[in-house]
Amino acid sequence: MDSNFFWRKGDWGGYFGLLANNLTNLLTMIGLLLFVVGFPEDIVYGRIAPAFGLAVFSASMAYTYFAYRLVKATGRSDVTALPSGPSSPSIFTVTFLVILPVYLQTQDPEFAIQIALVWCVVEAAILGLGSLVGETIRRTIPRTVLLSCLAGLGLLLLAMNPMLQSFEAPTVAFAVLALIFINWFGKKPILPKVPTGFLLLATGTTLAWVFGLQSPAAVAASLSTFGFNPPSLHVTSFLQGLPHALPYLASAVPLGLANYVFDLENIESAHAAGDPYPTRQVMMANGLCSALGAMFGNPFPVTVYIGHAGWKSIGAGTGYTLFTGISMLLVTLFGLGAFLLALIPMVAVVPILVYIGVVTCNQVVRESPKNEVPVIFITMFPWIANWALTLTNNTLAAAGTAANTIGLDTLAHKGVYYQGLSNLGNGAPLSSMTWGCIAIFAITDRPIRGAIAALVGAVLTFLGVIHAHTVGIAQPHAMPILYGYCMIAGIFGLKYYLNQRDERLMASASPVGE
Repeated sequence: MDSNFFWRKGDWGGYFGLLANNLTNLLTMIGLLLFVVGFPEDIVYGRIAPAFGLAVFSASMAYTYFAYRLVKATGRSDVTALPSGPSSPSIFTVTFLVILPVYLQTQDPEFAIQIALVWCVVEAAILGLGSLVGETIRRTIPRTVLLSCLAGLGLLLLAMNPMLQSFEAPTVAFAVLALIFINWFGKKPILPKVPTGFLLLATGTTLAWVFGLQSPAAVAASLSTFGFNPPSLHVTSFLQGLPHALPYLASAVPLGLANYVFDLENIESAHAAGDPYPTRQVMMANGLCSALGAMFGNPFPVTVYIGHAGWKSIGAGTGYTLFTGISMLLVTLFGLGAFLLALIPMVAVVPILVYIGVVTCNQVVRESPKNEVPVIFITMFPWIANWALTLTNNTLAAAGTAANTIGLDTLAHKGVYYQGLSNLGNGAPLSSMTWGCIAIFAITDRPIRGAIAALVGAVLTFLGVIHAHTVGIAQPHAMPILYGYCMIAGIFGLKYYLNQRDERLMASASPVGE
């Protein structure tokens, strides 16, 4: 096979960006388990982290194989592999809804991990079972909706926080952003013979050390995490957790469905960019890799990452995914994560994620018919609310209080419509898709499909999968939302009746034989 399959110039930028995203999630996971939950270091560094790296590595190998098959089938040299990594929402969900409450109740880290491993396998099973109908759903839901939901995810969850981080360290990030705009958005790059990804990293790292944002002491301290920790099988832990896990699985179903939607959207994004990967096989691979990680002790599932169109636009092929997986395995095996981030500043790399988020949004604008463009903005509202809700909750928690303690009326008088944020922001992946379908079927005058979309929204609301912070049947705050969806379905039903009536009138008014 052509050596360019494994590495080409554009893979530099893709590698540094994707690796930074994976490392951020790895260190977030480590920080939460060590400093929030209070797990012992030997469990986090010696067991969970190596299995975490193994899951990411196995997914990257699967995606590399899919890219290889696509190259062989098409004869093209511009195939870009799907990006992969751990599911970011799952890291927080598993930690705060499963591991932390179990550990606080039992003070037994082994038991907490056992429950979390069962949770991860349930997530993997949802992806595996969903792979059987994933292709059908991807073809049923309009492309504009899938890509629009992905645009909201990319802008709010992928790009927004990196942009905020950039404005916290402008002496580093602004220069990196300018280079991105010139080299990747523009047509005449600076130093075209130097891979842009390497140029960004070298520029950002140099500026960070020059301005004193990196500390030699932190580099020295990070050396304490070094050591060889190979992953080992923990099937027994999974089996021991099975009888006790049921009360904690409520969050697995909606998040599993959300990850399922993420995969659908990202696969559709790859299709739109010219790389038609098999939906069923990709989703099955994610399920199997997540289950493999769980059997070795990692409770956090992997997923298709957002940004395929962005990586493709900078010329990345397969090397960026392949070597990110290898790097993540080595980093977790030898405990190198803290050392890398002490040496290379995250603020030098996160602007790449801003670029990927912007390109993801640009893809849907480029691919959507003009009359369907409003759908893009409608699908973003749940993502905006989700981001604002998370920010509000974190701010209140940092102040040692909560929305209910302050009072929803008090917050509303200050212009913070917390109940609306909660209703709109919870379940953003599925509610975004629901509202996208409602909007597009209204625009394209397909009232029966619009009514079905509204009724699906009503069912999901009734079950607490969307518009609620936890699963629950017929929650009081959700019932008005459910009635609202039913009214939308009724309006679509009326529209269908009026359309049929108009068609009958036109047919009766036409001359016989016309």
